[in-house]
Amino acid sequence: MTVSTQGLELKSSSSSLRAAVELLSSMRFAISLLTVICIASVIGTVLKQHEPLTNYINQFGPFWTEVFGKLDLYAVYSAWWFLLILAFLVTSTTLCIARNTPKIITDLKSYKENIREQSLRAFHHRAEAALGEAPETAARRIGQLLAGSGWKVKLQQRETSAGSGWMVAAKAGAANKLGYIAAHSAIVLVCLGGLLDGDLIVRAQMWVGGKTPYNGGGLIADVKPEHRLSERNPTFRGNLLVAEGTQSSTAILSQSDGILLQELPFAVELKKFIVEHYSTGMPKLFASEIVIHDKATGEKQEARVEVNHPASYKGVEIYQSSFDDGGSTVRLQALPMNAATKPFQIEGVIGSASQLTNGSEKLTLEYTGLRVINVENFAGNGPSGVDVRKVDLRESLNQRLGAANKADAKKTQRNVGPSISYKLRDAAGQAREFHNYMLPMDLGDGVPVFLLGMRETPAEPFRYLRVPADAQGSSDEFFRLRSALADPALREQAVRRYAAKVVDASRPDLLPQLTASAARALGLFAGLEKVKGSSAPGGLQAVADFMEANVPESERNRAGEMLIRILNGTLFELAQVARERAGLKALVPDEASQAFMTQAVLALSDAYLYPAPMVLQLVDFKQVQASVFQVARAPGKNIVYLGCALLILGVFAMLYVRERRLWVWLAPQDAGAHATMALSANRKTMDGDREFAQLRDKLIGAKE
Repeated sequence: MTVSTQGLELKSSSSSLRAAVELLSSMRFAISLLTVICIASVIGTVLKQHEPLTNYINQFGPFWTEVFGKLDLYAVYSAWWFLLILAFLVTSTTLCIARNTPKIITDLKSYKENIREQSLRAFHHRAEAALGEAPETAARRIGQLLAGSGWKVKLQQRETSAGSGWMVAAKAGAANKLGYIAAHSAIVLVCLGGLLDGDLIVRAQMWVGGKTPYNGGGLIADVKPEHRLSERNPTFRGNLLVAEGTQSSTAILSQSDGILLQELPFAVELKKFIVEHYSTGMPKLFASEIVIHDKATGEKQEARVEVNHPASYKGVEIYQSSFDDGGSTVRLQALPMNAATKPFQIEGVIGSASQLTNGSEKLTLEYTGLRVINVENFAGNGPSGVDVRKVDLRESLNQRLGAANKADAKKTQRNVGPSISYKLRDAAGQAREFHNYMLPMDLGDGVPVFLLGMRETPAEPFRYLRVPADAQGSSDEFFRLRSALADPALREQAVRRYAAKVVDASRPDLLPQLTASAARALGLFAGLEKVKGSSAPGGLQAVADFMEANVPESERNRAGEMLIRILNGTLFELAQVARERAGLKALVPDEASQAFMTQAVLALSDAYLYPAPMVLQLVDFKQVQASVFQVARAPGKNIVYLGCALLILGVFAMLYVRERRLWVWLAPQDAGAHATMALSANRKTMDGDREFAQLRDKLIGAKE
């Protein structure tokens, strides 16, 4: 029997109805639907699902974000059209099975013993031979031989003009046909299991039960019942975040336009979160020691949840999904980047926000993340002469920090300590994101530096300002110098001291000229004097623009070297003046001080491009870990497992089991019988040729 690819032929007077039923139940329609589902699944795999809308806008732009949103590509597996295609696939495949199964069962029961002798001679595999035994004796012998080899045999006696003849009909490999039923049934079961475990039932509750997604803020306890799903919800899959020492019994189900809250029949308490890291800083193991509190009975059950080792309670699986901050407290030191800001300390909790005031400007400080361990890759001898305006982990630090390391460079992993991430949001709602390391790190310049990172949007990489650390490993020296640069009195005192040190006592006439040059260089660097046609707010760029505008090109190199020498000397004296004012000893003009000042000049220059009035440096913290669990009630899981098992068996049966049928017609001839033998198989293979030759020799002794 050949499985038909055509659909059901309905006996109806309506040609449209007949055509629709035939198409729906045809194998070609089922294969087309399966192809569409495969394409949709590829889209769902490539395109991240259930991301915040802003992420899609940053990636695709407003126009395509809206187009993709209309097509529900951000939630492919719960989109109405995807579920509709699944439903059609289940219906079509079911009709295919219903149409072909009776034919297959009938064919399995049939031995086709009524085949004619003339038909046997038309087979590709055929043989004839004269036997010296009676037809009945030969038939029973051949039948026993075939039965002993695993064939199913049926003997039929026929009356002919020459006497009684016998037909031996045998078959083997019937599982090949069963493989068709198993494989197609597997598709139906997997689709049904997917529909049961998908969003279909949740959506049904939204359509029929009046449940609506929640897109506001506030406490979970304040969310109204129309945004909550019952504990008796037969299927769901959501996330549950539990901080150490707390418990939670409400999971969050993400929807395209908000969230739904799923009540659980138990509460999960996180006793301890355990995380281990590789040398690269990547998590090697994260596990949670939990206590499950039954709401109905008050029973407590301890469990340990690891990745790929879930816990189960009352039909709900608890998977270890990820980990997060559970509300760590941090203390930050605000360091001024302009004269209007004064140093202060502030405390906050990760995930919360604080209000800041910078004169008339109001800012919202959002504490977004605390990382206690930052393992980065350090290799090579460090950068040399890098423009710090371009310093970021992807470019200028390409050979020094973590994932941005070149593949052909030697890797040296090092934990550079904690870091803090925060956002500063203005009154208009625009936010910039900052990422600052707590400890200085040596990048090979000879001076450890604090990396102060910022970016305008999440799509951009962080750009880092490198602030040199002083002898005590702090940034106090740099910010003291930064504050002194904004003080007119200290600038004037530093200029006078520099000029007095440099000018020879025998040439007092040079003192006013050098004093004016030093004051102008320091003023340009401090941003006090604006250069015509230049947009630089200060720093080395302002000095370079001044040279370009006022010095002939042939003299710029010599004049530039002299002006930079004057600027460096004046800034060194400014640092000495600032230390005296703070009651500290003067800097010793040695190699270490020179290296510090070189990096400080670069950092001061780029500080004018820093887009915030202050730097918030991590001073202290108390980490609180939180575990993110995925909780799921999946009644379709066992159905899917059964479907997978049937699919494996069905594909194996269809590919590796050959259906064969054998006939031997024994016609009476003289004192013996004349044997006509034929073999059919669903596939022509060399194994079939070899098997026929062996059976021919064994059963009737015929030679080719």
